[in-house]
Amino acid sequence: MSEKTNPPAETKPSTDPIRYIIRRIFVRQGTLHSTLVPILAVITALIIGAVIIAVSSPDVISAWGSFFQNPLNALSVSWMTVRDAYVSLFEGAFGSPARIAQAIDIWRTTGETRELLEALRPFAESLVISTPYIFAGLGVALGFRGGLFNIGAEGQLFVGGLASVYVGYSISGLPWYLHLPLALLAGMAAGAIWGAIPGYLKARTGAHEVINTIMMNYIAFRLTDYLLQGGPMTRPDGLPITPEIKPSAYLPALFPRPMRLHAGFFLALAFAALVYWFLWKTTKGFEIRMVGANPNAARYAGVRITRMTVLTLALSGTLAGLAGANQVLGLDHKMVRAFSTGYGFDSIALALLGNSHPLGVVLASLLFGFLRGGAARMQSVAGVPVEIIRIVQGMIIIFIAAPEIIRGLYHLKAADGEKQLLTRGWGT
Repeated sequence: MSEKTNPPAETKPSTDPIRYIIRRIFVRQGTLHSTLVPILAVITALIIGAVIIAVSSPDVISAWGSFFQNPLNALSVSWMTVRDAYVSLFEGAFGSPARIAQAIDIWRTTGETRELLEALRPFAESLVISTPYIFAGLGVALGFRGGLFNIGAEGQLFVGGLASVYVGYSISGLPWYLHLPLALLAGMAAGAIWGAIPGYLKARTGAHEVINTIMMNYIAFRLTDYLLQGGPMTRPDGLPITPEIKPSAYLPALFPRPMRLHAGFFLALAFAALVYWFLWKTTKGFEIRMVGANPNAARYAGVRITRMTVLTLALSGTLAGLAGANQVLGLDHKMVRAFSTGYGFDSIALALLGNSHPLGVVLASLLFGFLRGGAARMQSVAGVPVEIIRIVQGMIIIFIAAPEIIRGLYHLKAADGEKQLLTRGWGT
């Protein structure tokens, strides 16, 4: 009779408790590594941005000209220049902590909220900037998960805005609980159609989605120009601006002016949760991820590749169209030529930075929103050009697209089985 033995219980290693705690927090294999690389990419980009700020400052250049006579002064001027720039960036993105504390004291003693709203406006403005990033980034990330490279988010954003603004100003007499959803659905439908067209061409003819979505962007841009100048949406005064939408189609504002934060931000978070549920909790989502991972295996398993390709790009376009609808219904209340400032193109970087995961896309969108929100104050207060922030964003993208750079700088080893989810390449 053999003696029954119980498996040894897991014991907490006494030699390295910090590593044990980290491993317990990041239970899933590879989670810590996949999180660490983007964080280090952001930190490294900020360090490079600091160097660029220092070497482009006339005061720093002058101080370093007399480095051998007064080296401490050169180092001090460099540090203060970088510090002032990043403090201005932080306050422009989140607000001044001292001013917020003072405004809270005023609100507690007098009940006056205006000063508090003014103090919190930078933070709210960063959230406003992040909102279309979330929608568009989710759209590109969903395409990545299906193995498709959607470069057409900018065009889908445009047509989504066009459809929403048309429904918003052309229909009157409806209550807000009918008019607003109808305008949102119009933007979603327009974006879905604009994404489904290259999806259908990809599925039926093999035409690559990168080329088709890029061309659809140009069609959307020129269509907007036509509609706003000489087309059906032209105003009587000839300005390239659509009529203003009815108040019943507004996305509700969450705070009084001067804040511009509206319900679209929480709608974006809700769609991020919905995308996660769809991709990881439903059969269709699993099939999309299966096609993106291995289309041959998916076909062998009975998945209809043609249908999944069209569905993936249609859903991707739906989310990008929502980005345009959000801008029109929640912020601008009308549409002008070139109303988007590159949200659709930046969304490609956001999907990469977020590893094509909804939570990662939300965090990456907030990061880009805060960087963009703080850039204006950094320029006005510290005299640092806003283009420095674009450089930082570009460096982040480079480090995420080429993670071996970060691994080499910080001597990190690649996680077992780690791979970046992109597309299946030009040859397939």
